[in-house]
Amino acid sequence: MASVVVRPSKLLLALLVAAMAASPRALAYDPSPLQDFCVADTASNVFVNGQACKDPAQVTAADFAFSGLQDAGDTGNAFGSKVTLVDARALPGLNSLGVAMARLDIAPGGVNPPHTHPRATEVLTVVEGQMYAGFLATDGKLFARVLNRGDAFVFPRGLVHFEFNCGAGPAVGLAGLSSQNPGLVRVADSLFGAAPAVTDEVLAKAFRIDAATVQRIKAQFAKK
Repeated sequence: MASVVVRPSKLLLALLVAAMAASPRALAYDPSPLQDFCVADTASNVFVNGQACKDPAQVTAADFAFSGLQDAGDTGNAFGSKVTLVDARALPGLNSLGVAMARLDIAPGGVNPPHTHPRATEVLTVVEGQMYAGFLATDGKLFARVLNRGDAFVFPRGLVHFEFNCGAGPAVGLAGLSSQNPGLVRVADSLFGAAPAVTDEVLAKAFRIDAATVQRIKAQFAKK
């Protein structure tokens, strides 16, 4: 049988492809860790992409634990919703691991308004009540459905999405996010509550409304 000769360059490419296929973390957005853990040193003044590592000799089990997700969030606000985020700032042990989670509470008729997470895909599971949830693709197509207890829904990274409580009682969801620091950009808040403010002319032209209407909307998002 004739032998098959694989050139080094082709062998290297084949090994690289195999390694990427075998390890989904190789395709993760956040940098992969190079040690067992890198607990965030919240007292450090060093500025890095993420947070500086705490001395491993000072790390304890408490650095990997968080308490509070059993408590309902305060929905007594204009939106009727509250997000309790557990990221690397709230749970130092998440630093460098590329994941975060959140609890979402929405009162009847409340909404978690349209927003994006620029650094994370989100998967939401409804654990109580009912939600109407969806996201907008870059071509403007809406993907949405009513979710009941036990249902899950995925919001792709960076796309605008929302959740609305369409049920008669409180709604609660638990979300997993594919970044230790997902980021949050609320669409309306960012445009109408920016500081310094986006000019009335820009917003009036973009939303096809007059400057007086822009001013009325801005007043709803003025920083207190």
